[in-house]
Amino acid sequence: MQIKFLGHAAFALEHDGKTVLIDPFLTGNPKAAVGADEVEADAILLTHGHGDHIGDTVAIAKRTGATVVAIVELAGELKEAGVEKLIDPNIGGTADLGFVTARLTPAWHTSTTPGGTVNTPAGFVIEMGGKRIYNVGDTGLFSDLALPAKRGHIDLAIVPIGGHYTMDRFDAVAAAELIKADQIIPSHYGTFPPIETDAQAFKSDVQNAGYAEVVVLEPGESHTLR
Repeated sequence: MQIKFLGHAAFALEHDGKTVLIDPFLTGNPKAAVGADEVEADAILLTHGHGDHIGDTVAIAKRTGATVVAIVELAGELKEAGVEKLIDPNIGGTADLGFVTARLTPAWHTSTTPGGTVNTPAGFVIEMGGKRIYNVGDTGLFSDLALPAKRGHIDLAIVPIGGHYTMDRFDAVAAAELIKADQIIPSHYGTFPPIETDAQAFKSDVQNAGYAEVVVLEPGESHTLR
């Protein structure tokens, strides 16, 4: 499986000819690796409805015919916006698209869409290509980050480190201990001044503690999960 970092909190997961986008905020993203009209998608997973996560979802879904997975209230707004293929689980629910499954987990954050819809933020446990990826979403540090690993081994976790709007890199080290993933990719940092941080220092702290291998990606770079 290829995991491509598109900038901020946007990722593309690619396996066996299928592409899953996560939080495709590209237009207006100063760190975006690609434009919204350049990406393909078979599915789009949304952690929550803030503008820097919902991003270009509607335009991409309409152009590609991708199925969007979003928590029920957010899915309702997307349906009104003209997105035709939607799956609307709530926390604990799983969307099964055949080539990928995505289970919603709690995240401690807030969320109101640019259109005014209040929605509950979430993380995702994603299973694709025989691998399990835990995208914790926008969140602060909380103890339930340890729970997904009790259901099954986490191959890779995507964890925010920027601070201000999410946990900072120091709390993210504690999160790494809880999550128990083999590898971690940091996200949600460096896009705007309030979330500037030192990703290499985070990597050193996590690896020196023996919690996980950290893979720091620049926008546009990919990582192969074997």
